[in-house]
Amino acid sequence: MASPIPRGLKQVLQKTPNDIVILSSLRTPVTRAKKGGFKDSYPEELLSNVLRATLKANPNLDPALIDDVTIGSVLQELGGAKAGRMAQIHAGFPHSVPFNTVNRQCSSGLAAITQVANGIRAGAINVGVGGGMESMTRNYGSRAIPTVLWPALKESHSQDARDCIMSMGITSENVAERYGVSRADQDAFAADSHHKASAAQAAGKFDSEIVPVTTKSVVPEQPEAPAEDVTVSADDGIRHSISVEKMASLKPAFKENGTSTAGNSSQVSDGAAAALLMRRSTADALGLSGNIKARWVATAVAGCAPDEMGVGPAVAIPKLLESVGVTVPEVGVWEINEAFASQALYSIRKLGIDQAKVNPNGGAIAIGHPLGATGARQLATLLPELERSGQQVGVVSMCIGTGMGMASMFVRE
Repeated sequence: MASPIPRGLKQVLQKTPNDIVILSSLRTPVTRAKKGGFKDSYPEELLSNVLRATLKANPNLDPALIDDVTIGSVLQELGGAKAGRMAQIHAGFPHSVPFNTVNRQCSSGLAAITQVANGIRAGAINVGVGGGMESMTRNYGSRAIPTVLWPALKESHSQDARDCIMSMGITSENVAERYGVSRADQDAFAADSHHKASAAQAAGKFDSEIVPVTTKSVVPEQPEAPAEDVTVSADDGIRHSISVEKMASLKPAFKENGTSTAGNSSQVSDGAAAALLMRRSTADALGLSGNIKARWVATAVAGCAPDEMGVGPAVAIPKLLESVGVTVPEVGVWEINEAFASQALYSIRKLGIDQAKVNPNGGAIAIGHPLGATGARQLATLLPELERSGQQVGVVSMCIGTGMGMASMFVRE
């Protein structure tokens, strides 16, 4: 006799007309900043391609019925608002469809999806697109961190406030040192991320979530020559032949005698992603219920000390699970952003998560971390994996610079 489904999980799995459902979740390839396939591309170009693909994936939806578009963006000028609006209109959305950007650092893509979902839940909108974009090639650099601070922040009691601009690499070192995450374990975790992503790419597991992008590329050896048309259809940061031994040979990147290296940290990347969400009753009324892939259940955000911001998933995930009445073992697939191996490992261990369920197709160490797009990229990777594995419940989570974590739950239809 089958065991009864726990009450909390049963409620999460129950369908209602007010569910916030997802009809598509797509992404561009993620490429290495300044070296990869999008080194000469524009953030609005990447976003435009994935927004156009969203419309193409839902041909029976009149774009004019989309009530709002929210896109996560971290580094772009003016928060990416103008770039994103240009991308939206260029992609074929009527100018009557409004647009906004959101910046919650590394969780911006997931925050955008959550904002749309909450708008639907509140009854303010019925249909929306949430996602993210980032060209770290064009926008990553020292301008992202203030160099002149408000004088009051120099006072001794404001140390936590000043820690908000601490190097992310140093926060990783803090987590490793305070919570006993060894260099060897970090290197093994990082190599495994590449091995899983390499196997997934070879097996074509990313194909259904990726939108190929035709763009211009300048040949480095011929900078004066006209840019060539290239089609980028795959993530290019995966190191297919990496070994733990090679990882172990890399020097610390942030601190002398430290444990965080370029190999066991996330890659600086370019990419974009977007998801189409609507109320289930709206999908039914529009004849689109057959296109539903999953539904958003809930999102939780929690704060932590800025100087160990990487522990964010370990504080956000329990808050999420408690709110919906689901336990750690009841989650089938976890997408936990690999900002650094140190913090991902700490979070997994702290919460007692089965590591075999975490990032089964690799994470940001192998795929890359285009800041504003990552949360939406994780969703695009999660949904096909839930279907392949026959699992129903998935969680997307990440740490957030300045000391926060975010986590969202999704259920496969």
